[in-house]
Amino acid sequence: MLEPAYQADVVVVGAGVAGLSAAHRLTRAGVTTMVLEAAHGVGGRMATEKIDGFRLDRVGQLLSTAYPELRRTPGLDGLVLRPFAPGVLLHGDGRHHRAGVQPGAGGARGALHAVRALATVPRPPSAPRPLRRPVAVPGRQVSVPRSRSGAPLGTAVDQARLGAALTRLAGTPAERLLARPELPAGEALAARGLPARTIDGFLRPLLAALLCDPGLTTSSRCADLALRSFARGRLCLPEGGAEALPELLARTLPPGTVHTGVRVTSVSTTSVTTAEHGEIRCRAVLVATDARAAAELLPGLRVPEFHPVTVVHHTTDEPPETEASLLLDADLGGPVAHTAVISRVDPSRAPAGRALVSSTVLGRPPGDVDTAVRMHLARLYGVSTARWETLAVHHTAEAVPAMRPPHDLRRPVRLLAGLYVCGDHRDTSTVQGALHSGHRASAAILTDLGAGRSMHAADPLPTVPRAA
Repeated sequence: MLEPAYQADVVVVGAGVAGLSAAHRLTRAGVTTMVLEAAHGVGGRMATEKIDGFRLDRVGQLLSTAYPELRRTPGLDGLVLRPFAPGVLLHGDGRHHRAGVQPGAGGARGALHAVRALATVPRPPSAPRPLRRPVAVPGRQVSVPRSRSGAPLGTAVDQARLGAALTRLAGTPAERLLARPELPAGEALAARGLPARTIDGFLRPLLAALLCDPGLTTSSRCADLALRSFARGRLCLPEGGAEALPELLARTLPPGTVHTGVRVTSVSTTSVTTAEHGEIRCRAVLVATDARAAAELLPGLRVPEFHPVTVVHHTTDEPPETEASLLLDADLGGPVAHTAVISRVDPSRAPAGRALVSSTVLGRPPGDVDTAVRMHLARLYGVSTARWETLAVHHTAEAVPAMRPPHDLRRPVRLLAGLYVCGDHRDTSTVQGALHSGHRASAAILTDLGAGRSMHAADPLPTVPRAA
């Protein structure tokens, strides 16, 4: 019997980072690949809105220089990462406290040295501890002392214990972390032998920011992986906005690989059907959409719960005097989980003379989210926010798939011979997880198709006659 005619060896449904990374590995192996995206741009949730010279991320997930897939994924050689200042700033008891890795310190040893250094900073006698939290009054300057070490991390002995724990975690192979007993992250923290002050003042707000999970219901194994990346690397952002990563992946694929504005309505092991071009025949199909869209194409696929994320972007010509740091609220005194003067981290995100302050609210946002965020930012930064201009408020109800225990970090990507699925809902709910799931899916496809076999050239998209 003659083989049927194929338009491509593999059709990838969805042009997010998982699908695009898989397409890179497939095309490099000589497999003709067609990527179909329903939207008119690539990237999915890694989208950036452009307003008056500002680049505003819709979700604003944090990346880490310790993510191995950022180095391994073909096509990302030209990605420019803008790191935050080492570690994080904590706002607690009306003060800023530095916690994390010192400049120039890397890996596990750097994590320990940084915490030891914080423990040795004496408390100036001229800076008494405030008795109450400053109150934000619109139009009035709010005084917050400069950054220093102290309360959220506990005593010097507590800080040394934290440093030792981060050091051990940084040097622990991922396989050992995945073999640990699994609990909700919040419960697991209490069993780690660290003082409650350190857990509540540092680890809880840090993990909430890394996991986008304010209740810390995430699997403790996923939380350990997130802390391991924090201890081994630097938090960072892609230069030019979150969209820079998927756009770079799309741009470095062979011309004609990615097709936007094409909506796939059904899939099988040998074809996809589109609303615009009818049936497209292939040898394998990879569904690389978000979890809900994937379940519509693949009935029976589990749809996880999601963590909502709201990002509020402000601009001012008088920015707070902070470093290019991620600022967390150790006191949990308002809706903002973390905030930063983003234009200090990545100057390309704001026009000259203007500062971009981006703040993330986790969970269900308050009714008047902008007013609540402004009041909280006034306390966190110690400045009046009354004259700040609101650029955008982006709420994404299904921003990050929940990873509650028991959570399988390596959910199957091969459903049937010829039908595959990938995305952050098959791995960890991070950019690292999305890229890694694409890596696993492409490896499974190459194995099933037969690595090294001769593949044919891709045909153009078919055209469907439209009714007059």
